[in-house]
Amino acid sequence: MAEKSIRNTLTIAGVDPSGGAGVLADVKVMSALGCYAAAVVAALTAQNTQAVTGVMPVPAGFVTEQLDTLFADVRIDAVKIGMLGSIDVMQAVAQALEKWHPPKVVLDTVMVAKSGDRLMPDDAVDYFRSRMLPLADLITPNLPEAEVLLGRSIGSVEAMPEAARDLWQMCGEKSAVFLKGGHFLSDAQSSDLLFDGSRSLWLTHARVDTKNTHGTGCSLSSALAALWAQTDDLFEAASRAKTYISEAIAHSDELDVGHGHGPIHHFYRRNS
Repeated sequence: MAEKSIRNTLTIAGVDPSGGAGVLADVKVMSALGCYAAAVVAALTAQNTQAVTGVMPVPAGFVTEQLDTLFADVRIDAVKIGMLGSIDVMQAVAQALEKWHPPKVVLDTVMVAKSGDRLMPDDAVDYFRSRMLPLADLITPNLPEAEVLLGRSIGSVEAMPEAARDLWQMCGEKSAVFLKGGHFLSDAQSSDLLFDGSRSLWLTHARVDTKNTHGTGCSLSSALAALWAQTDDLFEAASRAKTYISEAIAHSDELDVGHGHGPIHHFYRRNS
């Protein structure tokens, strides 16, 4: 690969028809940050800015066919994994990762939508914990997702370092954890914590007063994948990703999409 070659990134996730989350948001983020974005659809949703009214998994065999066909032809420098929807789709993705060995895997632990709707069946959580987490190089849970994975409450900024360490141990020594405090904690700052087993980095930005935060988790994990593919430095990528998302939220009121939690402004730089 040429030194200045544009990196190719892949999102494996569900489709949000409103474009604020899922593969459509992922492709926007990866493109905005200078990567070539590819996408494999793992689930379909009926969704807008207010609610998820239906989820339909893509047949696992077709997910496998999408992945094998893509990897056989296209160099993939980083993978972001979002909503998978069912155990058989998780298995298909896990097998593809083990077969094709992409160099960087960012796993967004998608379990609950902004509206509060569950996006992962209860019987899939244990499989996700035991099978998917060990395949990730970086996981990006928010606090409610971390609580599901750990089976306990976190509830404060002070409890985040211990939670991040416990999640890291759950994933394996090659992994890192980006634990999102974000809007789930009621202080004036939005604080996230990156931990790779030896180093910790707090990433804190002022909280933006807006309801338009739909898809922030999807977008952050995609930004991490895109920037990590380009820098090869996870801590630099995390710092830049946090800044990008904070600015995209700050510019979200420039958009007029839906009547609920609107999307963030993925292409705010074009208007700057």
